[in-house]
Amino acid sequence: MTVRDSSARHPQPGSSQPWLHQKGSEIQQFGTVRQFPVGLSYETRMYSCERLNQILADTQVLYSLYKKHHWLMRGATFYQLHLLLDKHASEQREIIDALAERVQTLGGVAVGDPRHVAEITVIPRPPDGAEEVPAMLSRLLEAHETILVAAHDAASRTAQMGDDGTNDLLVSQVIRVGELQAWFLAEHLVDTPLVHV
Repeated sequence: MTVRDSSARHPQPGSSQPWLHQKGSEIQQFGTVRQFPVGLSYETRMYSCERLNQILADTQVLYSLYKKHHWLMRGATFYQLHLLLDKHASEQREIIDALAERVQTLGGVAVGDPRHVAEITVIPRPPDGAEEVPAMLSRLLEAHETILVAAHDAASRTAQMGDDGTNDLLVSQVIRVGELQAWFLAEHLVDTPLVHV
């Protein structure tokens, strides 16, 4: 039987020993908002946090799909698509951070645990293995469209409720970046001959 040094759990005052193996109570439940002085009603902040968390969960899955397909890319356009998908993943990672920070700014709790994300995302799970390149690109396009439909609706509704900050985030980052990325992906699925005879 191993005996743990109790001083590691409760170091002496002034000690540089970190407090290890700490346990704590949940201090705010997911799906609740604290009262913050941001000039928005409780109902507005609750609504925005709920919509933002759904988009955040789906965007985290989209980011993971980008990384997976970046690693599994094959074929004649491997190099270009490998780089493009990694660039898109980086841009989605920035959106994830902005969405999570907006939820926190409104007094909510941002969805962050991948297991929790998997429970609430509406993006379908891909096969565990590698797919053909057009299938991977189509899967990314479908995920984009799911997020864009939700973001357009949420942007409109949050604007009506006076949540300009959430509206701005959804329009300027989620929608604009998502639409641009979808365009780049869709153009790779156009069957255009390289040379006209």
